[in-house]
Amino acid sequence: MCEAPFSSAVEFKDSGRRAMLDMVIVGGGYVGLSVAVATKQAAPHLAIEVIEAAPEHVWEKDERASAIIAAATRMLEVMGLWDQILEDSQPINRMIVTDSRTSDPVRPVFLTFDGEVEEGRPFAHMVPNVSMVRALRGACERLGIRIRHGVSATGFASGSTGATLSLSNGETLESRLVVACDGVRSKLRDMAGIKTVRWDYGQSGIVTTVEHERPHEGCAEEHFLPSGPFAILPLKGNRSSLVWTERTDDANRLVASDDLIFEEELQRRFGHKLGALTVVGYRKAFPLGLTLSRAFVAPRLALAGDAAHGVHPISGQGLNLGFKDVAALAETVVEADRLGLDIGALNILERYQAWRRFDTFRMGVTTDVLNRLFSNDITPIRIARDFGLGMVERLPKLKSYFIGEAAGTKAKDAPRLLQGQSI
Repeated sequence: MCEAPFSSAVEFKDSGRRAMLDMVIVGGGYVGLSVAVATKQAAPHLAIEVIEAAPEHVWEKDERASAIIAAATRMLEVMGLWDQILEDSQPINRMIVTDSRTSDPVRPVFLTFDGEVEEGRPFAHMVPNVSMVRALRGACERLGIRIRHGVSATGFASGSTGATLSLSNGETLESRLVVACDGVRSKLRDMAGIKTVRWDYGQSGIVTTVEHERPHEGCAEEHFLPSGPFAILPLKGNRSSLVWTERTDDANRLVASDDLIFEEELQRRFGHKLGALTVVGYRKAFPLGLTLSRAFVAPRLALAGDAAHGVHPISGQGLNLGFKDVAALAETVVEADRLGLDIGALNILERYQAWRRFDTFRMGVTTDVLNRLFSNDITPIRIARDFGLGMVERLPKLKSYFIGEAAGTKAKDAPRLLQGQSI
């Protein structure tokens, strides 16, 4: 192993500056924390800090849950975190897809998927965000990764040997590499001059949690309705997480309506097979659009997660694209460090960009096409898409291919963490 020419704790001659860090991650959500943990576990000598704009305990109030694909669970297993998270997770044992109008008395099932991609491993689990972040924060504490709360980045400048990051509390950090995980409206991305391709769908996704009388048996449902997909995702117990797409004006009206109206509209879309429903979580609408960064890297800067890409939730791949970024970026950085190379050099970061950009572009186009294809009530298009769903249902090998792609287990060039291997 070659020794890196860049020390992880070089003191500056100017005593007013702190020591040079190896990596500063801006954004303390699950993607940012995962980058920190995956990198530090493989290269313990690297000095890594996380900058999080939210106060310390805000994450504990997050009631949302996320679908974690099989490849991401492999990564979390290698990181030693999955056993903690699994306790609160619900495997998705089956998935059904329908296509109908809200007023239709019957919703024919056009496509079904069995949940396992290999023996004992479902293609996805539903995981409460709180459980995931708790496990990642615990790992940061054990590894000595500092998380700064209530602080945001206000300035960024890159140099030949490092980047300067100005913080909202007046401090300045120096780091060989800065990783932007600060969301789809990333300020750090804008500071670096990275442009995006973006358009708004005129839709919003209503997110909430419901309790129901009967057990869901681990079955997820995707109902394609004229206004957009209505996804029912199973949680532990007789509870389900909903991602309910409506045109933005209608979504805002529904969220602002009283409980009786909201639950009545919800029941019309959810159906009655699981019995009476009760909304048990907050309800909030998030505007939906497509955002793709024109570049994933700049000198001394890498984008990951929503800072690099924001896609429609129609395929449930948004968070999982972020986990793929984590695995690719951590492997790129660690391998460069082991070779004695500068982990923040642009030619190193371009390897990460080449690894992730095509997959991200493909997923962005796929979700865009699916949303446009299914979020309408045009009869010829409806006939064509239902015919297509029916054909897939009748071709087991094609179904197996699609489920493998969705689970992330088919990619031949996947980073080692996603294959269940250490870096």
